[in-house]
Amino acid sequence: MQYAPLGSTGLIVSRLGFGALTFTQGNRSLGSVYKVGAGLADELVGKALDAGVNFFDTADVYADGESETLLGAALKGRRDRVVITTKVGNRGGDRTLLRSGLSRRHILWSVEQSLRRLGTDWIDCYVAHCEDPHTPLEETLEAFDAVVRAGKVRYLGFSNWSAWKAAAALEIQKAHGLAPFTHGQMYYSLLGRDVERDVLPMMRRYGLGLTAWSPLAYGFLSGAYTREDLTRPDNRFSGFDMLRFDRERGFALLERMRRIASTRSASVAQVAIAWLLARPGVTSVLLGATRLHQLEDNLGAARLKLPEEDLAELDEATAITPVYPSSDWIMPDRRVSKALAGK
Repeated sequence: MQYAPLGSTGLIVSRLGFGALTFTQGNRSLGSVYKVGAGLADELVGKALDAGVNFFDTADVYADGESETLLGAALKGRRDRVVITTKVGNRGGDRTLLRSGLSRRHILWSVEQSLRRLGTDWIDCYVAHCEDPHTPLEETLEAFDAVVRAGKVRYLGFSNWSAWKAAAALEIQKAHGLAPFTHGQMYYSLLGRDVERDVLPMMRRYGLGLTAWSPLAYGFLSGAYTREDLTRPDNRFSGFDMLRFDRERGFALLERMRRIASTRSASVAQVAIAWLLARPGVTSVLLGATRLHQLEDNLGAARLKLPEEDLAELDEATAITPVYPSSDWIMPDRRVSKALAGK
């Protein structure tokens, strides 16, 4: 297993993490996602630990808290060996107005619920799961600072935030001596490279780590789906399609990935994950699985180092179109760039 510090902190995390999104005690609200019961959850966590994974991720909203409960149970007795991340902000099954968002009230209430479900005295990384346009940013940041000072949380992060809002938060935290964000958890895959525009440059500026969710684009980049599969009503994309990538572009990419995988004696999924591990700024890649063999295969990506020609081909095949204004639209002076490169 490979390891790296989380951003500018001294917290060492495995470069492949384990995501417990699929864990459930019977929640049927998202049957295409919540599939893993207690027995299999224990097996998956055990397999991840045996492979050297020490970074485990969940959220209070996953299966209305059931994911936290099962993950906590699976890690019982091994708390000193692992880093646990959970998240706050999104709404679960409760329709009460107060049961979502990043208000002080909700954060202080939610952290207690997560601690109880996880069966732990502290949360290593507490992450704002979404932006909250209804709550002042200062209120959110002061509440996060409070849970750190109370010893309930060690590190803070954000997920799915825009670059400008994360930067604004970091400046407020610095100006007022509040516990700072240490990392961002963002969607990043060969079919979703938008973070390269402004989020990654912002993270470099502030020394933040990046943990990537859905490196296989909800399993599409495993190569397991056909065009016919996507027309079936019981597949994941029919009931939980948040990514909305170009399907035909995706299938064309898979053909290239299969050729690379065959050449490198690897699986298509391993190629997708290895490409992400090679991207600048990526600290850890979160793996999700509903079957033991899926996890075993994905963990194999830690041993796969793609050569420069493969990385270049995949980069070219999935390059994002520049938008204005953004960092990818800016064209640096070529003469200066060559001079700095010693050419």
